[in-house]
Amino acid sequence: MTSLHADEAFLGHYQLSHDPFATRVPGFKFFPAQRKPVLGQLHHLARYSELLLVVTGPQGSGKTLLRQALVASTNKQSVQSVVVSARGATDAAGVLRQVAQALNVVQPEMRAILSQVVQLALTGQEVYLLVDDAEQLGESALEALLGLAAGTPEGRPHVFLFGESSLIDRLDQLSAEEERFHVIELQPYTEEETREYLAQRLDGAGQGIELFTADQISDIHEHSSGWPGAINQVARDAMIEAMIASRTAVKRPSMGFKMPKKHVLALGAVVVVGILAAWLMPGRNANNTATAPATPPANAQAQLPLGQGQPAAQQSNNGAGPAIEFAGNSQPMPLPLVGKSQPVMRGPLAEAAGGGDSDEGSPAGNLQPPTVTTTAPPVGVPAGPTPTVAPAPTRAAPVVAAKPTPAAKPAPVQVATAKPAPKVAEKPVAAAAKPAAGGSWYSAQAPGNYVVQILGTSSETTAQTFVREQGSEYRYFKKTLQGKPLYVVTYGSFSNHAAATAAIKVLPAKVQAGKPWPRTVASIQQELAASR
Repeated sequence: MTSLHADEAFLGHYQLSHDPFATRVPGFKFFPAQRKPVLGQLHHLARYSELLLVVTGPQGSGKTLLRQALVASTNKQSVQSVVVSARGATDAAGVLRQVAQALNVVQPEMRAILSQVVQLALTGQEVYLLVDDAEQLGESALEALLGLAAGTPEGRPHVFLFGESSLIDRLDQLSAEEERFHVIELQPYTEEETREYLAQRLDGAGQGIELFTADQISDIHEHSSGWPGAINQVARDAMIEAMIASRTAVKRPSMGFKMPKKHVLALGAVVVVGILAAWLMPGRNANNTATAPATPPANAQAQLPLGQGQPAAQQSNNGAGPAIEFAGNSQPMPLPLVGKSQPVMRGPLAEAAGGGDSDEGSPAGNLQPPTVTTTAPPVGVPAGPTPTVAPAPTRAAPVVAAKPTPAAKPAPVQVATAKPAPKVAEKPVAAAAKPAAGGSWYSAQAPGNYVVQILGTSSETTAQTFVREQGSEYRYFKKTLQGKPLYVVTYGSFSNHAAATAAIKVLPAKVQAGKPWPRTVASIQQELAASR
């Protein structure tokens, strides 16, 4: 893929049948603004003038399209058009060879060619010789064309040169102050003509000028200076930038209130503790009517396991909902568990929420668990009255360092479930530390600068090889297109569009074959941001 503008994403976003700003498009219509009068002038001069005709303008001014329109608008029965390639005709021999081949002349010599032109004139047929990119012609080739344009008294071909303004000085030197050629300079479009040109291009692709706002049209005209080729490039860039902006602006709708991650983890730990505690409670029936022997032994002292047993003060609330009182907090808090009331362990909750210390600043693991003096009833024997709870010290509420009985082994599970909290913050940091290829260089450039886009490929190895072979001025970046990585190679960094366009002309022929084009750094920065 050497161009990223005619891809399915671009066409689908705007519902276009084809890229409206490509060089060749289906059903192309010649835009008449300013160029139609020039076309009529060329036909008039070809009939009544004996001078070589030169049409000049910068790259992208529409010289090639004007040459194509001139050929298309001639009467094929009375005019034979011969289009000469300047690349294959850098010298006189190359020019004469191409003309002789087109006119079926055996000897590629000027005398033989002019003789054939006279013979065709006798049959009522004229010969048009048209050379595009004429600034690439050598001195001998220009001399040969001036000689063909002069012709003989019996007849001569009509020669048209389409090239940049530098061609004029070279022809002046060859003409030796004689009037041997006539120059027609193409003019840029006005802003209104730019708008009409955009409308015609979009209409051919199935859309209308409403895709652009008035401000966008003004910006396109200003940045292109009114030249058709530059209008195509700037308008395409503007449409792609608008497409990227509209896609990145679409964000996932808000889901309402979002609880902080620490709170979510803490709440999850509480739920897990409650479920395990309710599951591990032995010897309790639905009506909570267990009894115990009236006189427990005085020395019967046991550690209260996780989720087992309740202080008497918590069980005598006249059927009210279970409550627990945190150390250092005078307000009771309803226990958010299903089943019987259970002691809440503050240590694991603090650890799950990201805090490893208690309110008093001491580690939760140093707190002593509360003790309960009771006699454990045998299995199957109803328990006696509610055992008397020994007074617990002020810091006994957070039961975290209690030595669990065999039935309380799930306690370490509670601590393990609270550990994912510090891992949550690690993942995005690792992802952000790996930038896309070349992204840092493009991010550091001024958004108003231009680069020359060379090619796009789905293989990073291909991009790296190309950059390594071409030199340090070539770079590449990684973007995502339709869910797949795409590596885009660019050349240089230029302060304006004209400088980037001029740089294309000096690129190697191999690189120019891919039709490179200038684009703004801002558009690349938007693509990099969208791919993160």
